[in-house]
Amino acid sequence: MDGNMNSVPPVRSFKLIAAPFTPMNADGSVNYSQIAPMAAFLEQDGVDGVFIAGTTGEGMSLTLTERRKMTEVWQAAAGALKIIVHVGHTCLEDARELARHAETQGVAGIATIGPCFFSVSSPEILAEYCREIAAGAPQTPFYYYHIPAMSRVQLRASEAFPELLKQVPTFAGIKFTHEDLEDYRRCLELAAGQQEIFFGRDELLLEALQIGATSAVGSTYNFAAPLYRQLIDAVAAGDLVTATKWRDLTVEGIRRMIQHGGMAAFKAAMELVGQPLGALRLPLRVLSPEGKAQLRKSLTEIGYFEAIAQLK
Repeated sequence: MDGNMNSVPPVRSFKLIAAPFTPMNADGSVNYSQIAPMAAFLEQDGVDGVFIAGTTGEGMSLTLTERRKMTEVWQAAAGALKIIVHVGHTCLEDARELARHAETQGVAGIATIGPCFFSVSSPEILAEYCREIAAGAPQTPFYYYHIPAMSRVQLRASEAFPELLKQVPTFAGIKFTHEDLEDYRRCLELAAGQQEIFFGRDELLLEALQIGATSAVGSTYNFAAPLYRQLIDAVAAGDLVTATKWRDLTVEGIRRMIQHGGMAAFKAAMELVGQPLGALRLPLRVLSPEGKAQLRKSLTEIGYFEAIAQLK
C-alpha cells in the first residue's frame, strides 16, 4: 500500500463498533471462555465497542438463557469497550425480558431489529413496537436496528425516526444497515448530532463518511479494524486517494469472502487472524478445511492479512 498511509494522525472520535461472532464449540454450544480473549483482541485493534447477539452473532438462533449469559460475560470482559446488546426477538415479551436483563448488567445500550414475521404498516406501529421493548430497560439508551434485508420492515428509517423520537423516551439512535444512502443522510439530518446513527454496511463506509458518518457497526471490523481506521483517518485528512485505496482493499476482501461462503467465511477469517471461534448454527454451516484454505489463498493474493499485520 501507499507508504504515506501511516502518516495520517488517528481520528479516535469516530466510533468503530464490531458486531462480534458468537464463539461456539464443535457441538454448537456457546463457548463463553472465548469471549474475554476476543474482547481483548478487539480493543487492541482499535475497536470502541461491540454490538452483540445481532445478525453476525446469530442472536436470533440463540436461546434466552444463552443470550442473557452472553451479555453477562461480555460486560464482565468489556474493559474499555462499550457493550450494546441486541435484544430483538420474534416474541415481544421475550425481547422486553432481554432488555430488562441487559439493563441489570449496566450495558451502554440495547437495540432491537424490527418485526421479522408479521410486518408493520406504519411508522407509528413500528415505534409502538420499539417502545414496548425499550420499556423493559427504562434507564438504558435504545437503538432501532434498521435492516430491511433481515426484517419485515420496509419503511425508510427516516420515516420512522420522528415517531421513534416521539414515542420512545430512551431513543438514542439507529443502527442503519441498508444501502439507501439518501435515507441515511436524512437520518443524520434528523438526528442533528443528538442521536447516533451507526452506519452498518462495511463496504460503503467511505461513502457514509463523505455524507457525515461519525460511527459504524460491522462484521468485518472484527478482524480488519486497522484497515478501516486507515480509511477513516484518510477521509478526515482530506486524502481521498489514500482513502479510496483502503476502501478498494476492504471491499475486495468482502467480495472474496462472500464468494467463499459469506457468513461462514467471515467467521473463518477470525480464525485466520488468530481468533478461532468455532461452529455456526443451522441453517449456517462452517467452511470445510479445504474451504478455509481456499479463503486464505484468495485473501492472501490481495495482501489482505499482510496489510492488517503491518498496521498492528
